[in-house]
Amino acid sequence: MATSSQISLQDYLHSNYRPDREYLDGELRERNLGKYEHARIQAWLTAWFFRNEAAWGVQVVTEQRVQVQPGRVRIPDVALLSRGPQPEIIRDPPILVVEVLSPDDRFRETRERIDDFFAMGVKSVWILDPESRTGEMWLSKDRCVAAGRLEVPGAPIWVEVAELFAALDVAAE
Repeated sequence: MATSSQISLQDYLHSNYRPDREYLDGELRERNLGKYEHARIQAWLTAWFFRNEAAWGVQVVTEQRVQVQPGRVRIPDVALLSRGPQPEIIRDPPILVVEVLSPDDRFRETRERIDDFFAMGVKSVWILDPESRTGEMWLSKDRCVAAGRLEVPGAPIWVEVAELFAALDVAAE
């Protein structure tokens, strides 16, 4: 279960936590950490994106601090950024944010994260659910599509959800 405490943005930006925490309007909030399947999906996606970085003109990061608003810092599971040098804290909208649901994630909290990323200007948010073996493509804060192939509109970026979960199932055998 997530817990919280109060801290200034400056103190947060100059602190390290293990595991890292998000900063939401003065509140330091623990993230729900995934279990084995969460970690495997995150690793698989990172490898997939890394193999396609040059072709897609992106760079992949995991668990990178992203300042979505002046007083809010989120830490997506996986994000795709434009190629080139990046600051310690990402302030330009990622091309894609991917969230892998953890057993303790709640709809309201996940929805708040999606809203924050779209308010920042992120073009696409993918939500992957290891339990139901499904994927969703959020194209705006009000438009979600459940799909077997997740894509970023106007970009060559994609993943086949069945392949991702098949790789997860093979690893479990």
